[in-house]
Amino acid sequence: MRKSRVRGLLKACRDGRMSLEEAERALCEAGDSFDFADLDYGREERQGFPEAIYAAGKTKEETCAILKALSARSEKSVLATRVSQETAAFVQRELPEAVYDKRARMLYVERPGAVDEAHPLLILTAGTSDIPVAEEARLTARLCGCAVKTHYDCGVAGIHRLFAHLEDIRQASVLIVCAGMEGALASVVGGLTAAPVIAVPTSVGYGVAAGGETALRSMLASCAAGVAVVNIDNGFGAGMMAAKILRQLRMGGKPE
Repeated sequence: MRKSRVRGLLKACRDGRMSLEEAERALCEAGDSFDFADLDYGREERQGFPEAIYAAGKTKEETCAILKALSARSEKSVLATRVSQETAAFVQRELPEAVYDKRARMLYVERPGAVDEAHPLLILTAGTSDIPVAEEARLTARLCGCAVKTHYDCGVAGIHRLFAHLEDIRQASVLIVCAGMEGALASVVGGLTAAPVIAVPTSVGYGVAAGGETALRSMLASCAAGVAVVNIDNGFGAGMMAAKILRQLRMGGKPE
């Protein structure tokens, strides 16, 4: 928190414009201030999970400083997405406990915590080329305490491969479906389960697949009820959405 903000809170408390409890809460939620970022330590209390770092566009030094600060403050796992190998190698020299997943392009510091085995998350991909996005979703959800199962390469081009996993599909509390090309897998899965389906269009495909826009439009136009769609290649968003749904189920539908 910047000094001017701290001074403002202290003055407000002194002058009676803010209670001691309000000032305490504001200070506890405040994050560190760098020249390039203001960290949001209060996000964990508000949302149940620490702030995640989107590393694309950040220098390796910036990513390292933010991850070190977050991991020092939180007792929960912290993560960075879209991390290059160069940035990962730099951060790991400064923060040896950080783990890099090359395929998911994620760097994370994992902390032990309870895993919700009672409400499983199932992640499916249409093809092998969709796996990097699915792995981003899987790691995100796992670091948030979800029990995750995966079945990859079971798209509609060989739909018998999907039917081999019907039992897991029907037992899952939430499903994530990653598909490129025409994105048909999300509608098929949506028609096979009573659980919510989070569809992730991927940028996989030739020509008119248009970098995932065709799959995105197809998923948005799905005739299957209960299919929600995140942005193209947004495995992190899907994993976080699944984790929030499952957290509410664990809490009986009540905020923690």
